[in-house]
Amino acid sequence: MSIGSPAPSDHCHVALRAGFAGSGKPVFETLPARAVGSGSYELTGSPGMVEGCAAGDLLKVDADGLFQVERRGPNLCIQAFGQPPFDAESLESLTSAFVPLGGLVEAPADRRFIVVTVPAAAGFPAVEAVMDLWATDVSVLVEWGFSNVFGPDAEPLNWWQAPEV
Repeated sequence: MSIGSPAPSDHCHVALRAGFAGSGKPVFETLPARAVGSGSYELTGSPGMVEGCAAGDLLKVDADGLFQVERRGPNLCIQAFGQPPFDAESLESLTSAFVPLGGLVEAPADRRFIVVTVPAAAGFPAVEAVMDLWATDVSVLVEWGFSNVFGPDAEPLNWWQAPEV
């Protein structure tokens, strides 16, 4: 009887550059991922600060934390910010509202932001309806938006549309 060594895990974390602090130093967000090659990662979680990607996307990441989306996954990423931070009830109500759409709602322990990962197949009208209704019902000032839907010039990326034949 022999016991082989376990297969190396391809699960890891990847640091993506979110921007710069007031001091000029870069700020990174660390996300769960799966290594798929040299410098290539499939995100297994959606970002709360970084824009332009979502869970399921395949990214090429350089040493500075800048990334290029090599292949889009099936998910939308919605980021919501509250002033003051969200309470537990707000998080719970949004989590419940996204269950029918197959969405996953996450937040750090201090709930200073909320991240929603939802299949694009759920449709923009359904996602927007949930977010708009929720935002009017919570007791904080809410700003929310899609983080992987628009390009740098605010033009829709349209990656969720089936290619025309």
